[in-house]
Amino acid sequence: MPKLIAMYIKNVLIGFGIAAVFVAMLLWFNVANLWHLVSTSDKGLLAVVILWFANGIVFAGVQFAIAVMNMKDDDDDEPRGGHRQRVMLREPVAIPVRATGPSRRGPF
Repeated sequence: MPKLIAMYIKNVLIGFGIAAVFVAMLLWFNVANLWHLVSTSDKGLLAVVILWFANGIVFAGVQFAIAVMNMKDDDDDEPRGGHRQRVMLREPVAIPVRATGPSRRGPF
């Protein structure tokens, strides 16, 4: 299996694990009376699974993005390109330009 795919699967599993902990904390601390809503409804388990899956998608994406951004490339340490120097052959000169056209009247 390619290293990138293995890294992706690992980070998705970590993200869904973090989402499971997050949903468990939401239920444990009864945020917005969520535990009561889930425990008294016949569709409570489905609601918890959907909440976990939706948060899992978000946390997995963030986890993978963090892992990709933390990948270090050692080739970026050396400078690339030359040192640009601005060259002006002479001083800039303002050139007057006459605007010929109908004048605008009104507030705009």
